[in-house]
Amino acid sequence: MRKRLTPESLLEITLVSDPSFSPDASKVLFTVTRMDGDRDRYLSTLWLMDYGNRHYESITSGPSDFCGRWSPSGERIGFLSRRGFKEDERGVSLWITDLRGEPRELYRSRNGIVSWSWIDDGRILLLERTGEVEEDVKRIERLPVWFNGAGFVYSLYNRAYILDAYGGVKREVTPEEVHVVDAAVSRDGRLLAYISRDEELKPYVTSLHILDMETGEEATLLGGYTLWGVAWSGSGLIAVLGHERARGFATHNRIYVVDPGEPDVVAIVRPGIYNVSNTVNSDVRGPSCSRRVVWDGEDLYFQVSRRGRVVLYRASPPGWDAKPFLELGDMSIDEFDIRDGSLVFTAMSFDRPKEIYTYEEGEPRRATGFTDGFREKYFLAAPLHFRFTASDGAKIDGWVLKPRGKGPFPWVLYIHGGPKTMFGPSFMEEFQLYVSNGYAVVFTNPRGSDGYDEEFADIRGRYGERDYQDLMEAVDHVLEKFGFLDGERIGVAGGSYGGFMINWIVTQTDRFRAAVTMRSISDWISMFGTTDIGFYFVEDQIGCSPLEEISRCIEKSPVAHAYKAKTPTLIIHSMNDYRCWMDQALIFFTALKKVGVPTRLVLFPKEDHDLSRKGKPKHRVERLKEILSWLDRWLKDGSGEE
Repeated sequence: MRKRLTPESLLEITLVSDPSFSPDASKVLFTVTRMDGDRDRYLSTLWLMDYGNRHYESITSGPSDFCGRWSPSGERIGFLSRRGFKEDERGVSLWITDLRGEPRELYRSRNGIVSWSWIDDGRILLLERTGEVEEDVKRIERLPVWFNGAGFVYSLYNRAYILDAYGGVKREVTPEEVHVVDAAVSRDGRLLAYISRDEELKPYVTSLHILDMETGEEATLLGGYTLWGVAWSGSGLIAVLGHERARGFATHNRIYVVDPGEPDVVAIVRPGIYNVSNTVNSDVRGPSCSRRVVWDGEDLYFQVSRRGRVVLYRASPPGWDAKPFLELGDMSIDEFDIRDGSLVFTAMSFDRPKEIYTYEEGEPRRATGFTDGFREKYFLAAPLHFRFTASDGAKIDGWVLKPRGKGPFPWVLYIHGGPKTMFGPSFMEEFQLYVSNGYAVVFTNPRGSDGYDEEFADIRGRYGERDYQDLMEAVDHVLEKFGFLDGERIGVAGGSYGGFMINWIVTQTDRFRAAVTMRSISDWISMFGTTDIGFYFVEDQIGCSPLEEISRCIEKSPVAHAYKAKTPTLIIHSMNDYRCWMDQALIFFTALKKVGVPTRLVLFPKEDHDLSRKGKPKHRVERLKEILSWLDRWLKDGSGEE
């Protein structure tokens, strides 16, 4: 008999991530991360797998090694690590090993390494966060003031350097005061393609440049786009991921293929109506530096979000038609690498966390079994899929996770963040915990979600309208379709955009007995002025700011409607959440208290927007305990007594 999950069960999951081939594709490097509950930390080490026989073993001792990559000769491995750094200290180091002796620290960065890659065995391309932030009084003249997960960044720039792979001496190659979003060096080691941020007040406006590192000559290939993820082919083509903001931030990514010799000719790779991205939600991912776009020969490989699933696509010249290369039914491909036709990837499903897979003779094969013990020990529910037709004719996908037994079960409608992310075949430990404790979980992809066409994703200026209607119609649909769901004992929970929707829902309806709002938005005016992306996100998504259309900001802010709220609401927020700052939770808590709604505010110190995914292990466990306690209090018997 399999056991019931508890909040502490989260600590038993091994996180497998970031597979990367050796130059000859005979071996795979990947990262394994475990949660140390006693010392309240993550332990990450590098592992090596033989691609042929799938034997694997650890090659570093950790405790914080990740982002491992092979040198072009295959003789050395570089990786990032926080060895030697204090817990609250900024920074990361680049280490080198030849697998015959102890790794050595090559370079230490105080503010952090954004990305790195080998150019040849003697040189490394380093994208580093540089500058100084005052330790005491802050003198600020730039936006953003701070950034989620990074702290104060107002005086920091990302710059590209060439690093000597033996001595650690670095040379800056991009101009001063240019903020570099991404960079890559051509296969011959001469040309640098880099993406720069063009405007302080519009950091999403970027351009693609090419720099001859020998002559210093520079040219702009694409200007005014929103770009990231640049990669070179062996023949000298550049692929870059991005879009032209036709629908603001609801626009789907495509891939632009540019020949530096013919910069006026740009091929556009589009996978039909879908988005070139991996936006499926999961709360058990490990550290990863996997690339978004990978060349193998002259073929391009990339991930596409499609109706909840993440599928691997391929596009080839001359037509660059994008076609599915590998799709796994009820699984999502989370990361991948491909070399000389050999493919390695991580994948997960509703009831299996991520593992390493290979693709041989046209068949995917699971190569690792780090989570087998967890799956054998605990009951993990498989979902029931549903699709309903919304009142305006749109087809909406969703899933139900059902506890053991006949029911009727109390249940939770869970709303994802974004809004342009999606639910689908991925492992959500939090959902499985609810199921183990007697709650069914319903999750769906309402308007605003990824995985469909751009029109479906575009709810700019209409938050709380069609998306809210889709969610309420989903509740009606599942109550009609699934007799094991209790028609009265219903809760609702969500984070980030999902937290906004929770705040909106409890001010619009009292059909839910309990609500849990996390890292939420309740006031768009404050969101505009206090958060890392608010000064442009609010204008794009809501169509207002404190400077223009302020009445629209107020109208769309849940706190302005809090006088109508009745639903008992648990508010969870992190005190260093700079994506949705803590004031969002405080003002909504105060408003609910003033109107007499039962509410509890739980604040987590030294945590950011990613508490549920990357927070300290003990805080993650405590968060789950708080949620279960609130649901039990209001849904198990409805009395509200503790």
